[in-house]
Amino acid sequence: MKPPLRIAILECDTPIGKTKAKYGGYGNVFRALLEAGAEHLAQKDDVAKPELKLEYYDVVGAQAYPKLEDVDAVLLTGSRHNSFDPDPWILRLVAFTKDLLAQTRVRIIGVCFGHQIIGRAMDVKVDRSDKGWEVSVTPMRLTGKGRELFGVQELEIHQMHHDIVYTYPPSVTPLGDSDRCEVQGMYIKDRLITVQGHPEFTGDIVEELLENRHEKGIFTDEVYEDGMARVRKPHDGFAVGAAFLRFVMD
Repeated sequence: MKPPLRIAILECDTPIGKTKAKYGGYGNVFRALLEAGAEHLAQKDDVAKPELKLEYYDVVGAQAYPKLEDVDAVLLTGSRHNSFDPDPWILRLVAFTKDLLAQTRVRIIGVCFGHQIIGRAMDVKVDRSDKGWEVSVTPMRLTGKGRELFGVQELEIHQMHHDIVYTYPPSVTPLGDSDRCEVQGMYIKDRLITVQGHPEFTGDIVEELLENRHEKGIFTDEVYEDGMARVRKPHDGFAVGAAFLRFVMD
């Protein structure tokens, strides 16, 4: 694939508070991840740092989408919204994802809500988990393919979800699981890679979300305190960002 890597970031939500003030939108949060991933890739793989061309699309309010001939990959971000809801913008996103899956050139990356939308587009159950919220830095047990792609034996990654993909679509290779979520990542060579976690999140971002949702009564004291106890733990976000770029480049 010729440089630059052209990646369309579909913004499925808007940040809050300090995160919005710092980044503006989730597109810039992912820009920080992918640029750090490019540095990580150059150092670890001893290759030239990948040149990136990132463009953002508001798929919620503006319902804007890229032309597939203009991009090499599409990344679906996380969101506070329910991936299984019948909102018109969500149905349009699912339909667009089905179109992505029907072609073979443009590669697909999904994170959290985006991971779930891809699962929904592949006709598997996506719904609320009966195991409750999974939040903050959490270990993800990796499969052999997961260890190969991410370059670690076990992945530490920020989580912020109550919804899950219940089963793996038959065509995907599983990447890992956790105590509260069996489907933590999906992969099809040259086609798609997803994670349920948030490699783009930082301790500051997650701390703000924990505090905001605790104040609103969404999180119990137990969930809040458990998440805050792990929010500053080291995590492998940059390794995931590098894996995303390696996937697009291969």
